[in-house]
Amino acid sequence: MAANDSQNSTRTPRAACNDPLTPAAISARLEEEVSRASRHRTPLSCLLLKLDEIDQLASAHGESMPAEALAYLAEALGRQLRSFDRVGHAADGELLVLLPGADEQRGEIVARRTLSRLHSIKIETAGQRRPLRVSMGIAAWREGLSGEELLSHTRLAAQHQGQSEHSASAFSAGPGVGATQTRPLGPS
Repeated sequence: MAANDSQNSTRTPRAACNDPLTPAAISARLEEEVSRASRHRTPLSCLLLKLDEIDQLASAHGESMPAEALAYLAEALGRQLRSFDRVGHAADGELLVLLPGADEQRGEIVARRTLSRLHSIKIETAGQRRPLRVSMGIAAWREGLSGEELLSHTRLAAQHQGQSEHSASAFSAGPGVGATQTRPLGPS
């Protein structure tokens, strides 16, 4: 597999965006950002990108291929993020993007930009180029949510998207934390 990017940039990716955070490191960073958002009453949004074809990539091209695809995806996305946003591996086949200071509306703008970026990324298998299939979910932090709960909400939105024909889903936790809503995100 070779990944190609039709919007290849000559800009040097920021070091922070290329940080290959492990699941433990991104989880700790998420808890830190939730704590900061709670203390300072500032917004926080998260995007979760999940490779839809992780098993197929691994079986067709070797066990290292999903990790290589995620690394390429993280680098490509890193070019469009702010210097203090973070991208890290949340689990096998998953990237978590932390957007400190981004409320739900701003998070959705980043999600739409990310979707546009994803459409330009192609993989090459057996001599044919095709889009990399990724499910994406977004969730915004609400008072009372832990980092683990926020990640769970983001995964739920990505899972919901993976079961629909839409490009991404947003997950909202209501004022009582118990009320939730998942809705599709389409192009702006």
